[in-house]
Amino acid sequence: MIQRFKLLTSSFLASFLLLVVLCLGSQNLNERHSLKLILGKTAPLPNGFIIGVSIVVGVFSGGCTSAALMSSESPYKN
Repeated sequence: MIQRFKLLTSSFLASFLLLVVLCLGSQNLNERHSLKLILGKTAPLPNGFIIGVSIVVGVFSGGCTSAALMSSESPYKN
């Protein structure tokens, strides 16, 4: 249980730090594009920000998935 909590916490912190660095790095980008969604369009965003957010979501969802699939048995049990 503690290993799952550690994995979830580290995944959340890594995703949060990546998102902060991404937001700071995309401040001065001039070329912006909007995404066409089913119901409308998004605000104009830089391409790097869109790709970076998908990486951050992947890091977070991968950490959550590995924590959910982690076995409850200890590998060092006698």
